[in-house]
Amino acid sequence: MRDLRKYARQTNARLITGGLLLLFGVGVGLIYVLYGARAAGMGFACLVLGLTPLILIWLVLAIVAWITKQADRQ
Repeated sequence: MRDLRKYARQTNARLITGGLLLLFGVGVGLIYVLYGARAAGMGFACLVLGLTPLILIWLVLAIVAWITKQADRQ
């Protein structure tokens, strides 16, 4: 029997990783080719700063999920 939740988590992680690799690799790479290294550095910084709120929200939700999981065990 397969664990479909594990499969879904694994698939989501792979999709997110691939999307970020495409965003950073292709996006920053194209900026580098078209505008140069300094512009690519700024593009990278803007991408990181733009993703920071999403990462913080994900982190808070992961902590809340961990706390509730620990509370359910007790």
